[in-house]
Amino acid sequence: MALLGCTALTAPAFAQEAPAPDPQPAKEEIVVVGSLGALPVKDVGSIFGFDKNLVETPRSASTISKEQLERFGVSEIYDLVAQAPGTFTNSFFGVGGALDIRGTPGEVYFRGVRRLDNPGNYPTPIGASDRIDIVRGPASPIYGPSKTGGYMNFVPKSARVAKGKYMDSPEGQISYTGGSWAKSVLSAELRGPGKIGSQAFGYSLYAEIEDSGSYYRNMNTKQTILQGSFDTDLTPNLRLEFGGMYQNYKGQQNGGWNRLSQDLVDKGTYITGSAQPLDTSGDGKISPAEFDAVGSFGVFGSFPCGTPGVSPFGPLGMTDACLKANYPQLALTNAGTATLSRRNTLTGPNDKLWNKATTAYMDLIWDGGNDLEIKNQLFYDGYDNINENAYGFSQFHNSYVIEDKIVLSKKFTTDIGKFSIQLSPSVRYTDFLHGDDFNYEYFHRVDLTKGYDALSTRLLSTQSGKDYATYVRGYYTDWAFAGLTDLDFNFGLDVTLGARYDSIHGKSSSDPTRTNGDNTSASATKGAWSWSASANYRLPFGLVPYGTISRQSVVIAGQGAELDPNNLKAGTWISASKLYEGGIKGSWLNNRLYAALSIYKQSRVDYNAQSITVNQAVETKGLEAEVRWSVDKHFLVTGAYTRTNVYNLTGLNDGSLFSFFGIGDLKNVKDPSLYLGGQLFGLLPVTNKDQSRRAGIPKDLFSATATYSFDNGLAFAGSVSHVPSVFSGQSQAIRLPAYTLVDGSVSYAKGPWLFRVVVKNLTDAKYFRANFTELFGGTIALPERPRSWQASVVYKF
Repeated sequence: MALLGCTALTAPAFAQEAPAPDPQPAKEEIVVVGSLGALPVKDVGSIFGFDKNLVETPRSASTISKEQLERFGVSEIYDLVAQAPGTFTNSFFGVGGALDIRGTPGEVYFRGVRRLDNPGNYPTPIGASDRIDIVRGPASPIYGPSKTGGYMNFVPKSARVAKGKYMDSPEGQISYTGGSWAKSVLSAELRGPGKIGSQAFGYSLYAEIEDSGSYYRNMNTKQTILQGSFDTDLTPNLRLEFGGMYQNYKGQQNGGWNRLSQDLVDKGTYITGSAQPLDTSGDGKISPAEFDAVGSFGVFGSFPCGTPGVSPFGPLGMTDACLKANYPQLALTNAGTATLSRRNTLTGPNDKLWNKATTAYMDLIWDGGNDLEIKNQLFYDGYDNINENAYGFSQFHNSYVIEDKIVLSKKFTTDIGKFSIQLSPSVRYTDFLHGDDFNYEYFHRVDLTKGYDALSTRLLSTQSGKDYATYVRGYYTDWAFAGLTDLDFNFGLDVTLGARYDSIHGKSSSDPTRTNGDNTSASATKGAWSWSASANYRLPFGLVPYGTISRQSVVIAGQGAELDPNNLKAGTWISASKLYEGGIKGSWLNNRLYAALSIYKQSRVDYNAQSITVNQAVETKGLEAEVRWSVDKHFLVTGAYTRTNVYNLTGLNDGSLFSFFGIGDLKNVKDPSLYLGGQLFGLLPVTNKDQSRRAGIPKDLFSATATYSFDNGLAFAGSVSHVPSVFSGQSQAIRLPAYTLVDGSVSYAKGPWLFRVVVKNLTDAKYFRANFTELFGGTIALPERPRSWQASVVYKF
């Protein structure tokens, strides 16, 4: 209420006191015909907040336009690998929530404001984007605490309406897409001018409905997306922009293949067999009490098998004899082998991942003339999420965030250059209720050749209301002030400096009635500084070298935006990251050719605090190269190369990492069927930097795209990505094969009609994606989909 009141009081004052804006020369708009908007000629304010294009901005970043998304058939975040360097993403149980950027989980922003964490709560709606900005490395201080890797800024279709410039008449389109595995998506958009009485406004509306099947058994997608944006001039110098997005997603997570072995990856040879019966109640599900009544099924290390004087927590202490003598309850019955279909994965017939996300914004922009602007941004993002998996994991979140930020911007033009400043006080309040259930998470009990039954289906905490591993409620409030300046000298030097201070108060409490007695509660207040310093220089021949050094604070929150009360108690709930980056960019041939090269080193400062799911303590070193060339109005080509070395600092410092043990880890166990009815876990040794390397992320990645359009409306497009082999898990026991992924499309436009066919995985490559490598990489991996197609019909009016 206070935030809304502040906004309401500010608007009339601006409207009454501001002088009429002085006429300013319009910035020349650059249009490169046939480029699909792929060239960095337009201003991108999502990096530093200043109106600069990518050549002028001293950071590694890329934009993907709506035209690129449509031409290449980009429909999920995994498709972005071919479009921008640094964006290879591991599987987070099959759900494309956020990109892995520079080898570590990134974030999602909406119109330049950070959303709630979404590693795999729901798929980010790529198809509803008007443009996607991918910024590699931590955000500018003006945007507040953020993760180390980077972020994807989601610009919705509604962003077409801006700055009070209304269209002459309405226009829109209706689109239907069908394809493999019963894909069915219907979308429509409408934008134009409107008037209520004498008040003129602009609007943009978008709706999407999906009811699709899946290549994988027991999976489908039902989804509704609604977007709206409105823009009106309240006075000649006061503009209002408001709108939002609603997404109702119903699907499932996909853990991939269990009982992972090198033979399974290479040959499809799967170890079959049933777990021993435990369901004494006869309800068809195994409760925690029924597990406990028989004995331990989650065995830590090898206590009965350890050698005196040797750590008993590693995978090598286990032997066949030890398992038979001490853990007979873990053994499978009727063990054998079979060839496993790639369609048979861990998703059960009653699994669900349901998420309702609501995002809203309201911006008041006052133009004071003489290059003075004050903007008040009010933002809301919330989700209601439930996630249930029959193998033994369930989770829910009911969280929201409200942020109000004022940005005062002033530009000065002098004889020596153009100078800009931004001052920004802000407050951000996050409220969370989160619970998860992982203490009885046994991937291997289900035989995927048969499917779930009473031997493998678990009674989940979201079904019983008890036995949660964690159940926390709380909030955190961030009061902050940031300042940023850009000094653009006429002789070619451009310096950008920024600083920010955050004072954050957090509280988190567990519920002992849901967690079998855990009654941990804590509150704390902590301050954190962030700063950045960047410079570039315009050399002859279009070359612009640049450098950036920054330190960015980060809040260690979990998958549901929750704070761990133990982190609050220990004072390890706020950390920071450091970035050193240098590179060179350029634009030539009348802005038809763009190239960029960057090298960097970035790391989390505090390796003792981390959320293993969404915010790990890592160090990354790498190189990113990108080229985009609009050869003529018909032909566009792009290419990218990424070199990534990413290391887990926690494991390197501690000398070990906690992990689930897989078949490849237990080298002294000759018969894996002796333990696949439960789960062995413990500490993996990390004795050198190579062992701390984050699995699943390729060291070298090559990608390219090309499209050619004829004057008669026919167009072809294709993309290719080459991914070398990677390890599936932190133990480096299972290697996933290298692959080359090729996608292609053909489209034809005639009058108001557009027809497009997209073929994904054109060569039908067999490949895998690593899954949650730090914990589960040695036990599960996702077999990716074979060749598929989708066809779209679009009518524009």
